Amino acid sequence: MIVEFAVNNQIYTATNILPFIANYSRELRMRANIRRKGKVEKVIEFAEKMKRVQEEARTALRKVQKDIKRYAENWKKSNKVMLNTRDLIFKKRPVKKLTKKYVGPYEIKEVILRNVVKLKLLVSMRIHLVVNISRIERYKKLVRKQRVEKLKPVEVDGVEEWEVEKILNKRKV
Repeated sequence: MIVEFAVNNQIYTATNILPFIANYSRELRMRANIRRKGKVEKVIEFAEKMKRVQEEARTALRKVQKDIKRYAENWKKSNKVMLNTRDLIFKKRPVKKLTKKYVGPYEIKEVILRNVVKLKLLVSMRIHLVVNISRIERYKKLVRKQRVEKLKPVEVDGVEEWEVEKILNKRKV
């Protein structure tokens, strides 16, 4: 608003009038008298506060940049990663909330940039092999003696379905 006031309250050499007068056929009015001495302390106080806020924001941004840089530099060729399913489309599972959050593991073929990697994906996935690191997570191997129980589907009317033994918990959405 201050910048707009400054621009509109300056005589242009081409027209020799104020832009505000050219647009609205009247002079620009100020609601407060800026020449009063009592208001200057508040303006100085506000300017100092803004400097502090900007400096805090600058240091926070530097910290985040360091964290992102450290995160981006850890990806290496042949690392195993999980791919986020957020933007993937699955034809066999139309309900998005029932899909897994990550699929994989997939191997990193090449680190193209600090934040971009090329994955070794299945041909059937039909997505671009180059992804941003925000879409991948490190693959964590199963703990020794941890069982992964694969449930077998039950066939009902020629369609494979799974039988639920019991509902452990519920929540309202």
